[in-house]
Amino acid sequence: MSLRQFEYALAVAEAGSVTAAAELLRVAQPSMSQQIRGLERELGVALFARTPTGLVPTAVGRDFLREAQVAVRAAERARATARAGAGELTGELVVAVQMGFGTRQFPGALSALRRRCPRLEVTVLEQSSSAELERLSRRGALGLALMAACERSPADAHRLGEEEFVVVLGADHPLLAADRVDLADLAGEPWVRFDRESALDGVLLAAVGASGPTPATAARVSRIATAVRWAADGLGVTLVPASTVPPGYEHLARPVRPAVSQPVIAVLPADADPAAALLDLLRLETWSGAVPAAPRPDPVRQARHG
Repeated sequence: MSLRQFEYALAVAEAGSVTAAAELLRVAQPSMSQQIRGLERELGVALFARTPTGLVPTAVGRDFLREAQVAVRAAERARATARAGAGELTGELVVAVQMGFGTRQFPGALSALRRRCPRLEVTVLEQSSSAELERLSRRGALGLALMAACERSPADAHRLGEEEFVVVLGADHPLLAADRVDLADLAGEPWVRFDRESALDGVLLAAVGASGPTPATAARVSRIATAVRWAADGLGVTLVPASTVPPGYEHLARPVRPAVSQPVIAVLPADADPAAALLDLLRLETWSGAVPAAPRPDPVRQARHG
């Protein structure tokens, strides 16, 4: 048995087919099939059963895969420890971000990490769904995650600060005259909302639902930048983290009353490296949750949107 076979079997269990797993790991499908068959012959058991929906682990396969996951993670930690001890961090660090957290802070931290570890590749996944974050965590695919809450691994959770939310209004919206918008004044407004499974939509429902009826839906989107652009064009209002408002739209963002904020929590295994190095750099960034300055609307920009 080899770690490669363990990794292949875990990928098949995750993807539900050899073909999809091969694409995921970027290997040839015949090679993966051969490795899985060889592993089953050596073990003397069937690890997977074929069903109408794809391959699923057998009962003994599930037991085996739990131990295989432990072995793969241990090997990854061993490699990272050796490289860190040699002053070399290489490979890929996968970071998942919920609700756009870190939009303002990540560029500086990643630039510093890149200078320190030029051979390290960082992949950032924007995950709106808590369920998707949980799936990635169970699979062991994440080095670090930024989220608003952590129930499974509190010992590995590091609070970085708070993120304040702002409402983004259309360029000719009368409430732009206010420095802070009462949520009650938005009753009856159409909203540009996020996917139903998105944590962002949960924040909106908790905030607006507490002060009025369920928000009317003008449209649902999956990207914060899209929500901001559509709100600016007058489709409806939207509620987003302050630091995620794209440049050029800050004048349309207003903090709300009562204030809406979420904690920013970094979650990573206690012995993770290079995730721990990135966490140290993120701690140096400002996480005050300050709302961007909101200058009065620019007449030229108003004319463009009008």
